[in-house]
Amino acid sequence: MFDSLTGKLGEIFDGLTRRGALAPEDVELAMREVRVALLEADVSLPLVKDFIAKVEKKALGAEILRSVTPGQMVVKIVHDELVELLGGGSEEGVLPSVNTSGINLAGTAPVA
Repeated sequence: MFDSLTGKLGEIFDGLTRRGALAPEDVELAMREVRVALLEADVSLPLVKDFIAKVEKKALGAEILRSVTPGQMVVKIVHDELVELLGGGSEEGVLPSVNTSGINLAGTAPVA
């Protein structure tokens, strides 16, 4: 599932980054393709709608830095939103301090 989603998103963004300037129609077309790719990956419709709305709002209102192309900026916005959607600010490997977590290990003793 993730491989096909990765491949589809890669194709969409390759097309965006090859262009010099992007029109709002280009961003809308790319977001339509991202929407289809996410839905094909079984992401829930309300989540996809919210995600696409946030990305379109940021992408169409973003100031493009001189060091990046408009396509690269859209890719960055999508990346940032995906990171945020998947739990962006949490630290990897840190257990929550509010609840105690028990870890059970089971195995067999080595036979000599």
